[in-house]
Amino acid sequence: MASLSSGGTYADIKRKFKFDTDTSTQESEGRQKLRSWLNKSLRVSMTDGRTLIGVFLCTDRDKNVILGSCQEYIQDPDNTSGEDPRVLGLAMVPGHHILKIEYDDITANQIM
Repeated sequence: MASLSSGGTYADIKRKFKFDTDTSTQESEGRQKLRSWLNKSLRVSMTDGRTLIGVFLCTDRDKNVILGSCQEYIQDPDNTSGEDPRVLGLAMVPGHHILKIEYDDITANQIM
């Protein structure tokens, strides 16, 4: 084991202990996918039949999702003869209620 008592520069210490300070190259595939979804419009289908469309802001270890500028659809949002969506604004969707998450390119084009 290397001794720190001899002093040395940070590069010397890094070389002795093989520290890797650049963790971005070690990021998992799942984390990269989540990062690519940030600030993108997502469609979240829930267990009770509702669909939420909003901008993906963050998630946590419990798979909860935070959506900004969120709208709630009781029926299928692609069905134009349905009820108007309910504006929720900022919404937290519990992870255990999420059935499916999709990239919503139709709404993304309307927002931009």
